[in-house]
Amino acid sequence: MYSLIKRFFDIVFSFFALVLLLPLFIPIIIILKLTGEGEIFYKQARVGYKNKPFFIWKFATMLKNSASIGSKEITLRNDSRVTKFGKFLRISKLNELPQLINILVGEMSFVGPRPLMEVSFQQYSPQVQSMIYNKPPGLTGIGSLVFRDEELIVTQSPLSPADCYKFNIIPYKGQLEMWYQQKASLYTDLMILFLTAWSVIFSKSQLTYKVFKDLPKRSF
Repeated sequence: MYSLIKRFFDIVFSFFALVLLLPLFIPIIIILKLTGEGEIFYKQARVGYKNKPFFIWKFATMLKNSASIGSKEITLRNDSRVTKFGKFLRISKLNELPQLINILVGEMSFVGPRPLMEVSFQQYSPQVQSMIYNKPPGLTGIGSLVFRDEELIVTQSPLSPADCYKFNIIPYKGQLEMWYQQKASLYTDLMILFLTAWSVIFSKSQLTYKVFKDLPKRSF
């Protein structure tokens, strides 16, 4: 019943969100076309439901060949590969809005584990890999909430970006996503949606840990 209600919610609200946000999409599309490299949308292969690959939609925020230069698949705070307008889109999370298309067609949900690139997915333990996408990937989720400032965490870490991601972020993200697999419910999803909106307004808030008091403890 939970899955059916969730899918109904995803279809209805993604459709109406796309319609309502069209006036916002149009100026974003125009600005992207006239700035940077003129790219509007960015599609990238990600691991999805039941570990099947799909292409995620985002507004373009980085140079076309960014995956092959600098820190590659890891984005740093003030990353030189991010365009000026792209920086605004990333901070505001507006670059994620095209994923409403993924939600509407059933590749994603509003709430779930974030879909990772294959190279990052392979860094999870076999146990996490076998379970993390038993729920459809989400536009937001507990991992997204806790690591909203992931770029800053990586940038400020004494470890190299690759080592910070491998030894700190990925193991803890795995714990968080396993927690979600156990706690997934309409209540959990609604609270994650509320906390996502809250964190956009109050970026330094620790409300997530106060609402979900049994979250795995962070060690770094």
